[in-house]
This record gives sequence, C-alpha cells and structure tokens, in this order.
Amino acid sequence: MGEQYTYARFWRCALQVNPVGYNSSYRGVDHGLDECSYNQALLQKCLELDIKVVGLADHGNVASVDTLRQLLREHGIVLFPGFEIASNDKTHYVCLFPEDTTVQQLERYLGRLELCDPADGIRPSQLSSEKLIEEVDRLGGFIYAAHCTQKNGLLKNRLDHVWKHPKLRAAQIPGSIDDLAGVEDGFYRRVFLNKDDNYRRERPVAAINAKDVAKPNDLDHPSATCLVKMTRPTFAAFKVAFLDPISRVRLNSQQAPSPIGKIVRMTVDGGYLDGVRIDFSDHLNTVIGGRGTGKSTLLECLRFALGVPPKGRLALKYHQDIINENLGRAAGRVELTVVSSAQNGRVYTISRRYAKPPIVRDVDGNVSTLHPRDLLPCIDIYGQNEIYELARDEASRLQLLDRFLPPDTKYEEKVDSVRRRLTENQQKLTKALSYLDELHTQIERLPKLEEQLRGFEELGIKDKLAKTPLLAREREIAKAARDSVQSFYDTLSSMRDSLPDLGFISDEALDGLPDAAQLSSMRETLDELKKEFAEHLSAMQALLDDRRGQFTTQYGLWEQAIQAHDAELEKALRSLPAAAGKNGQEVGVAYQKLVADIERIKPLRSRVSTHESQLEALRQERRNLLAELSDLRGQRIQALQRAAKKLNKKLEGKLKVEIVPEAVRTPLMNFLLGCKLDGIGEKRLSFIEEAEAISPLSLAQSIRNGAADVQRDWGVTQMVAEALTKLQPSQLMEMEALELEHRVEIFLNVSHDQSHPAFRPLSKLSMGQQCTAVLHMLLLENADPLVVDQPEDNLDNAFIADRIVAELRGAKTSRQFLFATHNANIPVFGDAEWIGVFTAAENHGSLGLEAQGSIDVPEIRDQVARILEGGRDAFIQRKEKYEF
Repeated sequence: MGEQYTYARFWRCALQVNPVGYNSSYRGVDHGLDECSYNQALLQKCLELDIKVVGLADHGNVASVDTLRQLLREHGIVLFPGFEIASNDKTHYVCLFPEDTTVQQLERYLGRLELCDPADGIRPSQLSSEKLIEEVDRLGGFIYAAHCTQKNGLLKNRLDHVWKHPKLRAAQIPGSIDDLAGVEDGFYRRVFLNKDDNYRRERPVAAINAKDVAKPNDLDHPSATCLVKMTRPTFAAFKVAFLDPISRVRLNSQQAPSPIGKIVRMTVDGGYLDGVRIDFSDHLNTVIGGRGTGKSTLLECLRFALGVPPKGRLALKYHQDIINENLGRAAGRVELTVVSSAQNGRVYTISRRYAKPPIVRDVDGNVSTLHPRDLLPCIDIYGQNEIYELARDEASRLQLLDRFLPPDTKYEEKVDSVRRRLTENQQKLTKALSYLDELHTQIERLPKLEEQLRGFEELGIKDKLAKTPLLAREREIAKAARDSVQSFYDTLSSMRDSLPDLGFISDEALDGLPDAAQLSSMRETLDELKKEFAEHLSAMQALLDDRRGQFTTQYGLWEQAIQAHDAELEKALRSLPAAAGKNGQEVGVAYQKLVADIERIKPLRSRVSTHESQLEALRQERRNLLAELSDLRGQRIQALQRAAKKLNKKLEGKLKVEIVPEAVRTPLMNFLLGCKLDGIGEKRLSFIEEAEAISPLSLAQSIRNGAADVQRDWGVTQMVAEALTKLQPSQLMEMEALELEHRVEIFLNVSHDQSHPAFRPLSKLSMGQQCTAVLHMLLLENADPLVVDQPEDNLDNAFIADRIVAELRGAKTSRQFLFATHNANIPVFGDAEWIGVFTAAENHGSLGLEAQGSIDVPEIRDQVARILEGGRDAFIQRKEKYEF
C-alpha cells in the first residue's frame, strides 16, 4: 500500500461519462473533437477538478473503454468500465464493473443482460428491473438507477418494488435532496429520506450526482460528480462504500468543513515504537491490536509530545511509567505535525525527546515561542479509566460545559479585576479601621491626661511654666510645616514620573497605517503638551528649591527662638519645688511631657470625622464591588444554564444536565475551619452544607449584625453564633469575597426504549453508565481532537452500539478522534477512516504502512475480524448461535 493510501478519504467521482461519439449519436450535436482530442480534454478536465474515478457508461457500447482507460491510468485516475442499459419496463440503469474488466468481458456481460438488439444500444433488455439488478450483482458489477426522477427513471415510473430491492444501492438525482422538496409534492424527497411507507427500506438508497457527460466541459457542472470515501480508489472499495452510504457517499452540496484543529502526522524515533509513522485522518482514527502491542504506548507518547499530563494521580503514574519504559531507555523522540485551531489553521511541528521539553517550530522551521497547548488548547486526552475519574470530579464536569458557553474572553478578566480591587479595598479598609481605632484610643486618653494636668496646676506649676503648652503646640505646627515642604517635593516627583511615554505613537508605530497623517498630528499635540509640562515642572522645581532655602532660614530662626525659650524653661524648672518624691526638675519634665501629649492629641479630634467619612467611602466602594462581582457571577450562572439547555437539546432523550448555583460549599467550610475559632469544628459548621441556600456574603452580613441574627438566620446554637461574631473585620471581608462553585448534575437515560426514558442522576449510576454520560458530552463539538484509550472500558456493548457509535458517526465530520480500542463496534460501525493494526515482535511494537487503512482494505478488514471478533469463523459461529 502506498504511503498516500493509509486512510479513507473522499474521492471525486464522475460516474456517467460518455465516450467521444455519444454527443453526436444521442444529442445530435458534434463537439468537433476526434477520439484522441476528446480523451485528452477529458483528462485535463479531470486533473483540473481533481476527479479520481471515472465511470464510462455509453448506451450498450464498450468499444472506447481501453483507449481512455490507458490514458487516465497513466495519470493516476481510475476508470470503471460499463454501460447504460434499460430494463424491459424502459427504466434506465448504469452498470459499472471492476477497473481491470476487459472489453471482451463487457461484451459478454451485455449478452448476459439480454439486450433485444446488442448492436443497438438504446434498445431495452428483455430482463425486468429486478432481474437486471440481480444479474449485474452476480457478474460482480455495481448498478444504480439513472436519472431516477426524470423520464425513464425508476421513481418517475413509480416502481416501488424495484426501489426496495436490497441490491439496488444508489440512484442518480440532478442536484441535492432538498432541491426535490417542491417536486411532485415532495414525493422524491420523502423517498430518499426513507419516509415514504411504500418505498421504505432497511438501508436507504444512496443519492448520487452522475449527470450524463457528453463533452468534457460537462464535468464542470456540480451535478456531474459526487464524493465517495475510500482508502484507495478501487472498484472493491467503491462497492464497500455503498454498504454505508450515510458515512461514505456525499453529494457536492453535502460537503462538510474539515476539523480546524488536528494532528496530521506522528513519528516515533527510538524506544518500543521506533520507526512508527502515521498519517492520521481528519476524522475517526482507531488503533487496534493484541494486548501489549503498543496501543496505549502510542497514545501516551502523543500526550507526552503535547505536554498534556493526566489529571489523576494514578493516571499520571501510569503515563510516567509508560514513557520511562518505552522512550527513556533509548532517549526516544516523538514528532507531531499539527494544524492549530487557535492559530488560524497554521501548521506547526512539535518535537520532544525524552527528559526534554517540547519544541514547537513553524512551517519554515523556525523555533516558535508558542507551547503545544497554545496550538491545540481544547484537546481532550484520556488514558485508561480517566473518564471515570472525570465523571467523579465536580470541577472537571463543570469544565465540560465551558465549550458550550458563548465566547466571553473578558469574563475572567472582569472577575479578576473586581477581585483585585476588592483586595486593594480590603487593605485600605483594614488600614483605615486600624488608624481610626488608634485615633479613638488616643482621644480616649485625653480626659485622663487633662485630669493629670490639673494635678500639676494645683502645685502652681502652670504659672511658672506658662509657655510649655504654647511651645508644645509650636513644635507640632513646625513639624507639620517641615513635612509639608517634603510633600511638595513628593508631589512634584510623582508628577514627573507620571508623564506619559509617547513611544507608542512613534514613526515606526505609524508606518503603513491608513490614517497615519491624522495620528501624526495628534502626536505633535502630545509632544508639545509634554514639553510644556516638563517646562512647568522645571519652573516649579526651581521655585521649590528657592522657597525651600527661604523656609530653611525661617525654620532656623524659629529653632533659635525655641532654644531661648527652652533655656528660660530650664531656669524655671530648677526653681520648682519637689513633689511626690521627685525634685523640681523631674516634676517639670513630667509636666512638659504631659502637656506635649495633650497638645499632640487635641488636633486628632478634628481628624475623626474626616477619617470616618473616608471609611464610609471605602465601605461604599466595597458594597459596589461586591454587587459588581455578584452581577458577574449571575451572568455566569445564566450562561452556564443556557449552555446546559443547549447541551440538553443536542442530547435529547439521552442525557440531561442541570446547573445548581453555588452548591459546592467546601471553600466556605475550609475558610471557617482555617480561622480556628474556639470550639468550632467541622461538625458545628454542618449548617453550611445543610442550608437550602447560603452565600459567603449573606453569612458575613449576619455575623456583622450580631449573634442573634446568626442564630435566627442559620439555626445555629448560641455558642456557635457567638464564636462566629469573634471573626475579625479583615476575616469577614475575606470571607464575603469567597466564590462557591456551581454543581453540574448529570442525568443519564438508562432505558433502551426511547419512548419511555428513565433518567437517573450520576450518583446513582454504575461505573459504566457514569462513563457513558461523560462520553456523550466529550463527543460533542470542540475545535480540537479527542483522544481516548479504550473508551469502551466499563461500558456495555449495547450502549456503545446504540449511543456512542451513533453520536460518533455524526461528530467525526467536524472533529478529529483517535481511539485505542478492543471493541469492534467503534471502528466498524463508527466507520473509522483510519485503522492502525499494531503487532509486536522481539520487544518492539510495529505499525507498518501495510497495517494502516480503512475497513474497505481486505487486509485491514481481516485483521479487524481476527483481533476484535476472534476471526471470521468465530464471527460466523456467533451469528449462527444467535440465529441472526
């Protein structure tokens, strides 16, 4: 198998191309080309439109097959030879045969199909439609109903019994199925959608576009080609595709966009998987093989290269053990080629050697500053049993809903901003409260100090030291004056530091901008403004320096006067009488200190009201911030609930999700336990979990209101209420800003009867059912791949076949999946585009190119049957046992 044929992809097919003479013979128009020119023109048009399969189907004529087949084959285009034929009821069909069918064989087939006149291609066969279908099948060919909605078409002729023939697998229509909505009262559309009771089939007929191509330019028409998924464009693979047309056959109108983020290629050098190279499909990729062949190793190596460690402790150890064992001994290296969803579809290479960090390179080979997680930020990777761990983790379940939220990259930014401002506010409030407490403490000393002062005055000291209180007041004023000068300097320095840096609007920044002229004029204004500001600041600096010199002189004169007054007081102190065991000088010093304290404290009374106003402003700011945070959280809850509603709609009848706001109360419990309140342990805080609704903010408000409110609001004992009121203001502020996580309640429909759903909560489900519930969510929309090791672990086959595989078939059109599995339902019924069959020999895992492909490759199909079904004989025996 060639390198380019390792996974199934859609190939463009033109399935009703006519040879050179058809246009003149049946349409009466000569296109003016001889056979050689006609064939060359067909070839060029096929190359231009990337057509890889051509079905040659003239009316009962096969003479032109060999010449065109040889020409197309030389350019990698496969030709399925055949012919168009009519049944005895004049219904038209196209019959195609394997690519190596000879002209002689085709002529014999025409004879077997009993044409009335083999020399006249437009004469009908003597066989009925049903006999014709059966005979073509016996001959190993493929038959489809030509122009079935038009003259001589199968549906136009209303042959419902023929339509239901199981060997008829395709029918040609002129456009899309939806285009048939208004034709004959929607009859054709209902039939193709398998909604008409008279035409209902077990397997629907594939709709194909295969317009009659009478001249090369006809291939340009969208209805001339359709898309068929095959690993390699061969007739055998083509026939297999129509066994699963929903997955493998598409009209041009049904093309789905490829997944955005994907892993394109993976190579391993060194270690157990040395030499393995994989080109992944954009869609469903599955790894199969016996135990110990390397399936899990491959996925863990992928995880290693991307630098995405497992979340669970056991899963992390398992991952590390695999990497150490399979890469470590040989210093192995893993390389990935990825298409980044986050970087607008750009291609990058990620390489990582054992014990080294990953290296990311762009398409030109330059080392990037990006990390692997920056390229595929939403990739999901789960090792064995990790999905079960996820199902049991509240935070992980909540994160699953994030992908369904409307894009709001500013939510976390807004919340972080509010939290930061709350922290700053708390610091300011704590400082303001502390300062106000200190003010009150000092002011409360004043009556006592004044009483002590009166005691000194009774000794007659006041008259002798009359200047003492006045000098104390002078010293306070002089100190404040000196501090004011420094404040001018500090203000000037702050203004100078606050001048803006205008580098953001430099010539280099404006280069190439469409409105650079207008921005340049704005820069000139800013430059002038900054220059004038700088000049004013320089003038202010000069003024300040001049006035400081003047102030210093004045301050020096005041100090001289104070020294003179101090000398007078010193003399007065010596003349004071002794009292209470102290000499006169000691009494005088005590009096001076007392007066100084009183004079220092008196001005503080005027500051109380100012600081109380500032404190109230800070409290109001905090109330506003808490309200803003509450609004943001409310918006988040609404967004989560909308996401849950969207998810429920997508999984209707299978899964239900409910959001219980702020239901995870552990942070509040842990905070209060951390405060170490006397006599308060986890048991006495059980009211937090038992309360129908609680928030840190509401509890903090109750505590501020007093023990009685705490008892009434939360039903706690008096002892607990009083203990809670002992929390410090800073602790209450920290508590009221706590955020409680929301709980995601998941309910799974455990009934296999969709008409009678039976939803059970996750906590009441078995391990396998819990994993099923999470898998339902993981399979839904995501820009990046989902990688799972043995997703069938803990699941029963019925759930895999009925639920998981059905969703996987739809999801894989827009997302890449990579599963290692032992369950045949996933690669077979999921119709995996890439199946890798691992084998092991001599302590080395092997995955050669010949062991990669899809189910339409016979070797791969046999390996799937052998490994996952126990072999063909075992499969047939089970079928007989079940009497299927």
